[in-house]
Amino acid sequence: MAIFTTSLRPWVIRRVEALEKVDLLVGIPCFNSQATIEHVLEQVSNGLSHYYGDKRSLIVISDGGSTDDTREVAEEKAISPYLEKLIAIYRGVPGKGSALRMIFEIASHLGVQACAVVDSDLRSISPVWVQRLLDPILTQGFHFVAPVYTRYKYDGTITNNVVYCLTRALFGKRVRQPIGGDFGFSRELARFYALEEVWDSEVARFGIDIWMTISAIARGLPICQSHLGVKVHNVKDPGDSLGPMFRQVVFTLFSLMEKHQDKWLRVERSEPVPTLGEHAALDPEPFTVDVQRMVDNFQQGYEHFDVLWERILAPENFSALKKVAEQKEGQSFYLPAELWSKIVYDFAAAFHHWKRNHVQLVDVMSPLYYARVASFVNETKEMSNIEAEEVIEEQAAVFESLKPYLLEKWQSAAA
Repeated sequence: MAIFTTSLRPWVIRRVEALEKVDLLVGIPCFNSQATIEHVLEQVSNGLSHYYGDKRSLIVISDGGSTDDTREVAEEKAISPYLEKLIAIYRGVPGKGSALRMIFEIASHLGVQACAVVDSDLRSISPVWVQRLLDPILTQGFHFVAPVYTRYKYDGTITNNVVYCLTRALFGKRVRQPIGGDFGFSRELARFYALEEVWDSEVARFGIDIWMTISAIARGLPICQSHLGVKVHNVKDPGDSLGPMFRQVVFTLFSLMEKHQDKWLRVERSEPVPTLGEHAALDPEPFTVDVQRMVDNFQQGYEHFDVLWERILAPENFSALKKVAEQKEGQSFYLPAELWSKIVYDFAAAFHHWKRNHVQLVDVMSPLYYARVASFVNETKEMSNIEAEEVIEEQAAVFESLKPYLLEKWQSAAA
């Protein structure tokens, strides 16, 4: 596949050149978002006009070639006076990363003071989201703003069980939603993102969010979090369709461990990052999770990959996993957080040492992820969202306490 030197089509470049200079930019990456794009666009428009009416602002809808009427709906939707709107199909590898690449490039060309991106499937976005993502950049000197949501306890399982734990343990920053999807960032960071040569990798698909977060942390830039309230979007049962996303996010995360090992190897403990705004008191809407399906996915994985898992995992960890695999009943299934942490670290070390197919390595890890999610659901099924959040924090603390285990595996002779 040809790698484009730019994600911008010629007519988009001409439009950007005609704009010359814009103060603020909000990007909306989208694909087949006909049902939600009008609402998201309206809320972004209202936020920009209400909070930043004295600035010149641009909304960019970066589309992945939607086959529904996403672009037509966005084109027909009226926005606040004095705002600019640009709707275009990006060029490049299909995925959210390529959509954001277009936004980064436009922000760089226009020399914006601050930029934000929000997902196109949001149902709970309000105008204040725009202010909470942009203001820390404009007025407080931060270069990167991550979101903090109030979410249902089983929403964001990849974040809760892998990404938050690893980001905190590795890089020492307690960024609660490293792949939240809605971010604010500075002009300098937009330029850095646009110039990085990652657009033929998993970053261009769905690894973009964790790449953005860790890149900002690794550069030592001032970062913060902003409370955005309840997040309601098109949620999916974690046992149903999150396999490809798991692969792309974890592959990117492991790759970033390689790239930035000179930084995270020296980090000994974590610290909170500044968190702005008020926590939302509302409870998010619950949804059903099929625990038995996740346990079945794990059992099938064990049947196919047990020999490979035995090579990757430390002997004591594989022995413990064999006992976990003896559990067949979904409602009582349990995989301890400490074992899960060591499993993740064993795979990260294998990724580091192996010269083989790294994508395949992450693929064979995904049934183990289903096992941990099933265990987490069982552990927290009688808990409130707040109580379940405490379990997530305890798990993250376990990852952090076991970092010496990772260091030993990482620095040992190649497996």
